[in-house]
Amino acid sequence: MKRDSKLSGILHVLLHMLFMRRPATSEELGAMMGTNPVVVRRVMGGLREAGFVTAARGPGGGWTVACDPAATTLADIYRAVGEPSAIALGHRTEMPGCLVEQAVNARLDAAFAEMAAVFEQHLAGVTLAALSDDFNRRLAERGASLEDQTHAS
Repeated sequence: MKRDSKLSGILHVLLHMLFMRRPATSEELGAMMGTNPVVVRRVMGGLREAGFVTAARGPGGGWTVACDPAATTLADIYRAVGEPSAIALGHRTEMPGCLVEQAVNARLDAAFAEMAAVFEQHLAGVTLAALSDDFNRRLAERGASLEDQTHAS
């Protein structure tokens, strides 16, 4: 079953961007996410529309964080990237007139909605600043600096 890691990838690059002293190019962000720069531009476009990042073209251009990390929750980012499904489960819809299928789907829909609400509620309780603080704590525990941080560590 394929996992949707878009939210995780975007949070990853946003944290990197918070520590960068210059704009990040789509190519750099693509390398961080392990994806094509075109995919990065598409996803970052949603964040730009929501006001979380800005982009500048040309030499020295790229993406920068435009929001206050202390006021931006992971739920805000989740909504800006299109609210990817938090679960890979679904229900059958091959026979919508079947009363058995209707009964099963009604119960599953209720459970799916409840899981989605709990997931979004959890995300709403975590800010980008808190995520950054967690990273900084882990970095300090390792006795490392930002310059020492690599994706292989």
